[in-house]
Amino acid sequence: MPAKAFSSANPVVLIGAGNMGGAMLSGWLKSGVPGSAVIVVDPGPSSAMLATIKEAGATHLTAVPAELKASVLFLAVKPQVMETVLPAVKSAVGPATVVVSVAAGKTLGFLERHLGKAAMVRAMPNTPAMVGRGVTGAFASSGVSDPQRKRVHALLSVSGPVEWVPAEADIDAVTALSGSGPAYVFYLVECMAEAGRKLGLQADLAMRLARETVAGAGELLHQSPDDASRLRQNVTSPGGTTAAALAVLMAENGMQPLFDAALAAARKRAEELAG
Repeated sequence: MPAKAFSSANPVVLIGAGNMGGAMLSGWLKSGVPGSAVIVVDPGPSSAMLATIKEAGATHLTAVPAELKASVLFLAVKPQVMETVLPAVKSAVGPATVVVSVAAGKTLGFLERHLGKAAMVRAMPNTPAMVGRGVTGAFASSGVSDPQRKRVHALLSVSGPVEWVPAEADIDAVTALSGSGPAYVFYLVECMAEAGRKLGLQADLAMRLARETVAGAGELLHQSPDDASRLRQNVTSPGGTTAAALAVLMAENGMQPLFDAALAAARKRAEELAG
């Protein structure tokens, strides 16, 4: 990321330094954004986050000063508190500001009602961003210029690939699939481990086997040029043990209808959070 894109006169203002905000901040600093170009606004960051901010030479504030104008205003607070937070940060939005929100369900219309007309991006990263292996879906309003979009893309891509979607409504589907998706994978590990325990394995051994299997399969998927269906076929011998298990998982009442229902429920909840 070109360091010259950001400066103390052209700052990135991060509202909220929790897990996601903190992960993004760490990624920005590692990618070359100068600490002097970053202002973190959070009334109570962790001691570790305060140490990171100080070491990087970034600025920590507990509230937005009236004179501050952001180049990028990055909203990394939970959707449930967004309505409370936005009035206090409105003053940071200037004519050249692009606003980026990672709050599930909060629409551009909602943001405009509280911040006024501005260039805006809705983005949905996921928690593997904390280890630089996330993926982000993003949608840009019509007011976002090409330079602003490139700047936002650079900031979001520090945690992994960024996929731009053509319609704002797609962000709710992205939330259901990849935003919430890590939890589905973690629960898969729990289910596999419990099934192994029921087959007679010690619980801790079953969990280690399940955890490393899913982590390893994910890394193989990451490194392989083959798609998921091809990798599945590669490990499935006709008439073998994997085929026997997949006959259950891929049955008419198997995993696909469960995931269809689960993602539909997640998208519905994202729509309800729109407010």
